[in-house]
Amino acid sequence: METTSSKFTKTGPLLIILAAFLWSLDGFLRQSLYSLPSTLIVFLEHVLGFIVTLPFLIKLWPNLKKITKTDWFSVLWVAFLGGVLGTVFFTKALGLVGYIDLSVVILLQKLQPIFAITLAIIILKEKPSHRYWWYVIVALIGGYLVTFKNFLPNLSHDSATLFAALLAIGAAFAWGSSTVFGRKALNNIDFKLLTSIRFGLTSIILIPVLFLLNTASNISQINSQQWGALIAIVFSTGLVAVFIYYAGLRSTRASIATICEMFWPVSAIFLDFFINRVILSPSQILGAILLLYAIYKISRNQNIVKAEA
Repeated sequence: METTSSKFTKTGPLLIILAAFLWSLDGFLRQSLYSLPSTLIVFLEHVLGFIVTLPFLIKLWPNLKKITKTDWFSVLWVAFLGGVLGTVFFTKALGLVGYIDLSVVILLQKLQPIFAITLAIIILKEKPSHRYWWYVIVALIGGYLVTFKNFLPNLSHDSATLFAALLAIGAAFAWGSSTVFGRKALNNIDFKLLTSIRFGLTSIILIPVLFLLNTASNISQINSQQWGALIAIVFSTGLVAVFIYYAGLRSTRASIATICEMFWPVSAIFLDFFINRVILSPSQILGAILLLYAIYKISRNQNIVKAEA
């Protein structure tokens, strides 16, 4: 049974779209962190985020004993795959392409919905209607056109770029599955508490990883500009975006949420235009129109997806 807080509303998808917009700023904010190990970046942004959410954890501490083993499994899945693996894979992929050719990394946006929808059907017993699948096809085509100017990926065959693509696929599964398990956890856990637990657990999981990879010592080499970037990430694309995302996900079906998340590549190309003066191709404009159309139609009516859980 779903709690009253999980009642599906039109506000939920809008909050997820807002979170997706914030995520589109991530590549720009991380450019000054190029020299730092990806695991260290992820660790620090989660530690800083956890510190900010401590008041929520303290206030909602009694609720921890109400969390079932099944819900703890969902929380651990989200913390490890969504918080650690997904973010590390994504950050490492950005580093491999020099934080410049982002198109190969945004490949994950093409695969993430497929992973999320498949798992939502299996785990959450969601039942998308025929109309929903039509919008998914439109969204995937739009997302592809948005990412690749000339219809084909501009992939070089060097090992770094190919490895970045594999990491992007890994991030797609990690984040796609985290959408489903996050939605499952939110049936019984307050979104503020889930956010705090996720950031705390992710920080703890990464501590031994830092020492195994011998990257903990790099903290002393972080300059003031990089600390500023980390703090900016926490209060925009990191903690704040996740907080807004969970606030929206608690009242949004996972199959709907994963399509709303595709607002990220649309926002990213327009930011690229305004910040880097990168001209949009006709195919990208067409893709943006298709993607926005699909997101609009799906977000307006969550009844096109039914569910037992």
